[in-house]
Amino acid sequence: MVHTAFDISQLIATSPYKINAVESYGHDLLISSSDGCLRIYSPESTASTTHDVVYGTLELRKEAYVLQRTIKGFSKKPMVAMEVVAARELLISLSEAIAVHRLPNLEIVAVIGKAKGANAYSWEERRGLLCFARQKRLSIYRHDGGRGFVEIKELSVPDTVKSMSWCGENICLGLTRKVYMILNVTSGTLSEVFSSGRNALPLVVSLPSGELLLGKDKVGVIVDQNGKLVQEGRICWSEAPAAVVIRKPYAIALLPRHVEIRSLRFPYPLIQTVVLRNVRCLVRSNNTVIVAQDNSVHGLFLVPLGAQIVQVTASGDFEEALALCKMLPPEDLNLRTAKEQSIHIRYAHSLFESGSYEEAMDHFFQSQVDITHVLFLYPSLTLPKSSTVAEADKFLDFAGDALSRASSDMSDDFGTPFSPSMETDERLGLESKKMSHNTLMSLIKFLQKKRFNIIEKATAEVTEEVVSYAVGDQTSRPNITIRGRLDNPKNSAARDMAAILDTALVQALLLTEQSSAAIELMKGLNYCDVEICEDFFLKRNQHLCMIELYKCNSMHREALQLLLELVEGSKFGTHNAEIHQNFKPEMIIDYLKPLCEIDPMLALEFSIPVLESCPTQTIELFLSANIPADLVNSYLKQHAPKLQATYLEQMLALNENGISANLQNEMVQIYFSEVLDWQAKLSSEEKWDEKDYSPTRKKLLSALESISGSKSEVLLKQLPQNALYEERAILLGKMNQHELALSIYVHKLHVPQLALSYCDRVYESGLHQHSSRTYSSNIYLTLLQIYLNPRRTTKKFEKQINNLISSVNTSIPKVSSWNLIKTKGGRLSKKIAEIEGAADTNISPGSTDNGKSDGDTDDMVEEEGSNIMIDEVLDLLGQRWDRIHGAHALKLLPKETKLQNLLPFLGPLVKKSSEAYRNLLVIKNLREKENLQVKDELYKHRKTVVKITGESMCSLCNKKIGTSVFAVYPNGQTIVHFVCFRDSQNMKVISKGTPLRRFSIAWYHKADKDGNSMRFVDLYINLIYLSSLISFL
Repeated sequence: MVHTAFDISQLIATSPYKINAVESYGHDLLISSSDGCLRIYSPESTASTTHDVVYGTLELRKEAYVLQRTIKGFSKKPMVAMEVVAARELLISLSEAIAVHRLPNLEIVAVIGKAKGANAYSWEERRGLLCFARQKRLSIYRHDGGRGFVEIKELSVPDTVKSMSWCGENICLGLTRKVYMILNVTSGTLSEVFSSGRNALPLVVSLPSGELLLGKDKVGVIVDQNGKLVQEGRICWSEAPAAVVIRKPYAIALLPRHVEIRSLRFPYPLIQTVVLRNVRCLVRSNNTVIVAQDNSVHGLFLVPLGAQIVQVTASGDFEEALALCKMLPPEDLNLRTAKEQSIHIRYAHSLFESGSYEEAMDHFFQSQVDITHVLFLYPSLTLPKSSTVAEADKFLDFAGDALSRASSDMSDDFGTPFSPSMETDERLGLESKKMSHNTLMSLIKFLQKKRFNIIEKATAEVTEEVVSYAVGDQTSRPNITIRGRLDNPKNSAARDMAAILDTALVQALLLTEQSSAAIELMKGLNYCDVEICEDFFLKRNQHLCMIELYKCNSMHREALQLLLELVEGSKFGTHNAEIHQNFKPEMIIDYLKPLCEIDPMLALEFSIPVLESCPTQTIELFLSANIPADLVNSYLKQHAPKLQATYLEQMLALNENGISANLQNEMVQIYFSEVLDWQAKLSSEEKWDEKDYSPTRKKLLSALESISGSKSEVLLKQLPQNALYEERAILLGKMNQHELALSIYVHKLHVPQLALSYCDRVYESGLHQHSSRTYSSNIYLTLLQIYLNPRRTTKKFEKQINNLISSVNTSIPKVSSWNLIKTKGGRLSKKIAEIEGAADTNISPGSTDNGKSDGDTDDMVEEEGSNIMIDEVLDLLGQRWDRIHGAHALKLLPKETKLQNLLPFLGPLVKKSSEAYRNLLVIKNLREKENLQVKDELYKHRKTVVKITGESMCSLCNKKIGTSVFAVYPNGQTIVHFVCFRDSQNMKVISKGTPLRRFSIAWYHKADKDGNSMRFVDLYINLIYLSSLISFL
């Protein structure tokens, strides 16, 4: 895009001689003419100034220059090139040789005679290196301060050098044979780059970035310091340039008919053309580009960047305008920011209208414009009402004012920024276009980029309010939701902006069919407007989003009600066909998990509908949330009594020990009531059968058998007299009324196998409870007695049942079947008792004998002989012979019982008794053998002899034994005074409480004074050992 980047001004109108070279130093122009003189020109306004000036701070001025000074004989031959090194205050000139002068007085510093005939040179400022080419030789000199130049290296090249430039450690050379080469100064190696074209001479120009611009006919090729091509690095000129200078951000080329200015930014567009003919040289100065013709000099002065930005923006070249903004000086940072933001906004609107939505949103994002400004482009999106909506206009007004201040005379060309308050008709006309899929996708990306910072600010405000309240501001207490939001927040620009952003974002996501992304947004921290989003979700059947909206705003009751409706609708298929989501009861359970700790009562209320369909998951929910079981049971009992049993069943199945006795009893009571109602209904219809088992009755029987602590007496009273005998038997068993329970199994239910199983349970439980050992031993005899006396036990059963029903609170006496057993026994019973042995601890005969005579029993058996259940008796004796006391069982049998029928009972019983006899005999023999071994050891210890001499010492007091009473330890070697031994034993007993240990005491009688031999009597006393041994034997 063409615009005015440089203003041209004539500095020198006429020169008496033809100009060969030109340079500038400060605000002065140095002109080398064809007569060999150096003429110095100064601005006309400063020509009369005589005081000293600092040339480094001066710049060329846009005014006429006048001759200030002429130095004759400055060069003998026409000047080829001339360069000012301002940092070192040197002037380097090339004519017949290279001469170096000191500025500003132009004293000669050095003349490099070796450079005679040189045709090109290049200066490297950082290291002070001067490289020049003469014929096919290349010489490198280093500036040595004020003493001149020192040669450091000379290299050979394949051809004459026409153009050259430093590039880092290398030198790029343009040779006569029209080829470019890179010379490594350190190693001297040469590498060819490419040819320079057919017509134009080689041209090497150094760029500010360190890269090189190499001329190839009408194309300027950009390469790096190693000669490698840079991507997109080609500047196309109108004609082949003779010279190129760089004035950032432009490249100025000297063409045959004009001077061409192009941007250094890809695609290197043409910026400006300056028509000047017969231009001899083009030189870059500190603030301008000097264009020297044969007898005149012009200056290209850079137009102020602010004015250029206005021009470029007005012409629609926004990329170039943004590039120019980056070149503004740091001191104008605020102005630069305002310009960039305004340009980004205009550029974004231009791209948006042309259909480049993503690029438009990128520029909106870079402009830092308020999101409401962008959202006004989408009129179909419903936004919350907020005072921050008007802030976009203020921002745009500021941006427009800042840009207009840069160039007030061009503000009209710049135009008025886009106003969000455009006419409603226009907005509606573009609505269909601006709500397309592509526009919404670009908006989503824009909002997602902006969201992090906006949400962070809103969250910081919430945190600040909470902290403020905590440290002492008690005026208003903030209500924090489960996701860090305030339920009733104060007016806040940050939160209003967050609400606008999230509300627009979720609408855009759903309009582009990104339901999953919208749900994820709702699950996280968000500030969506409830009313707007609720209406939007309902119209589009976005129920999951609705649930998450309620959840994030702590509207749990509304969320659960909606979810419950969806679950029921999905279950019965009553919902709209547009709803593709299959809602399941597990979704309610998942919702209730975090809610149990916040509002357990609400969780209980909405867990009732899913308890029946998902009992296990619901109970696990209650357990994981640590809701007391009593609270859950109480709530169910009051609001959903039909589900109470389901809850208790699951609780018991998941955690058998975790349910209290009260809840167990309550579960039994629930079953009990249901079974009673079921039995009463069948009885009224005359369909009752004791063998009918409903599912509830099966649960009741299982609960009565496995659960302890139930109120058996209360339940027993509620039972009907002529039904539910099995339940009655179990309850009687809980009350230890074993005889009555067995009577029911035998005479009411007529299922002997149940009676046998009952006896087995009582017997096995008695093995673990020593207090019930007698009952467990006698339970089979009780069943045997019931088989042998069916009629009498039936009468007794009816009498006992009536007593239990009449008085529940009265303690129920335990009926013992042993009252019917006589003490009289025959020869057979006596023999069996001898076989089993009186040491059997499982039966206590004395506890069962009530003093009745044998004749009474015989009479009873004879009286009831016709009803004896002899087959059941024999089966019981054959199956449980190892658990029944043989002698007592034989006493109960009728006299006419055949011995052959008792073989299954007596056979294994006698065999077991014989094995026990043999085992006890072996034990007896082993104990006798052990007794003999102990006696033998005792005899050995009694034979021990200890000899006391005059040198014998006490091991405790280390004194001689002498004639004192002494004691010998069992090892036979340790001798102590008896007094010392007794004191040591007393101390041990007091300190440790240990029993007396085995010791030996030797009493002796001393003989006559002649030293006759002494007689010793050893006495071994071992109280504990001997007493235990005697007890064992």
